[in-house]
Amino acid sequence: MSDVAVHGVGTSHFGRAPGTDLVTLAWNAVSEALADAGPEPVDAVWVGTVFAPAGVAQRVLRAMGITRVPVVTVENACASGTTAFAEACEAVRTGRYGRVLALGIEQMSTAFDGAITPESTDPEGAAGLALPALYAMAATRYLHDGAVTPAQLAAVSVKNHAHALHNPRAQYSGRYTVEEVLASRMIADPLTLLQCCPTSDGAAAAVVGPATGGTREVGVRGVALRSGAPWGRRSPHVWGHDIVAETAAEALAAAGLHAATDVDVVEVHDAFTIGEIVTTEALGLVAPGEGGKAAETGVTALGGAHPVNPSGGLLSRGHPLGATGLAQLAEIVWQLRGEAGGRQVEGARLGLVETMGGGVSALDGNACVVAVLEAP
Repeated sequence: MSDVAVHGVGTSHFGRAPGTDLVTLAWNAVSEALADAGPEPVDAVWVGTVFAPAGVAQRVLRAMGITRVPVVTVENACASGTTAFAEACEAVRTGRYGRVLALGIEQMSTAFDGAITPESTDPEGAAGLALPALYAMAATRYLHDGAVTPAQLAAVSVKNHAHALHNPRAQYSGRYTVEEVLASRMIADPLTLLQCCPTSDGAAAAVVGPATGGTREVGVRGVALRSGAPWGRRSPHVWGHDIVAETAAEALAAAGLHAATDVDVVEVHDAFTIGEIVTTEALGLVAPGEGGKAAETGVTALGGAHPVNPSGGLLSRGHPLGATGLAQLAEIVWQLRGEAGGRQVEGARLGLVETMGGGVSALDGNACVVAVLEAP
């Protein structure tokens, strides 16, 4: 991917916006990304979304005058946006297209009142196993094994809500104590309300093209996309660990890096607090069983050795499924350009994005994308 770069990024504000149509959400993200990238047109578009209506990609792009080019819509659960990015990068790398737009869009507030309704055609969905419960099972396993404490779970929420104070596009922010997080309403024991991502609407976009050495281009060092393997007693890890570890190893190898500790700033899929803890361990940022302690002691906070989710993460920035991965990407681009304001990781030269989507019975996650980016 050394010949591929991100030329521009943009996002909408994230939040509950049932009165804002999808065209407006997309306009906010795409117009910013195109202005950031420069005046050259795009040759193709990949759009990631999960619950948007059929034909949404062409409708929102028509409003921006993007027509008569190939448009491909992809659905890969929470990794839909980063899947669109991965495919855009590959299209540029192979020379299939010159400049490609990746767009992620979702309006969750008009689709669900609370947690995502389990899919009735899936055996686990038919049993009522919603994602909060699936993550709660992982948290319970960690607590049972002594790999995390309730306070360490809550520390992830405290950290990410504090990071979001410096992110004007985030849905929520605030200074909470561990006690306040633990005292918030129970959602799926042991995960309380402030340990779960909110229902969100939003859009995010990136323009990908050949690397020309421009002073604002962020290089794409490596990208990997995997779907989950059958998961069960063969794995000693909780759900979601193995797919992240394997995808990250592939992306890091493609980037020519020895380990995730070589990068300076990371955005991970923290739909629930336990998700960040498991992911930091699966990436190899911290040792097994040390993810909770890293959040509690500031290792993964701004100013720590391995800053994670300076944007506020899904917990605070919000989680409109199709848009999430590209919002993570935009954050890393801003970080590597030194444009992140009060949440800037000083001297960041390498950044990593990890997005994992789940929900398919008997698989260790639907899909995972890991991308490694390099500063101009």
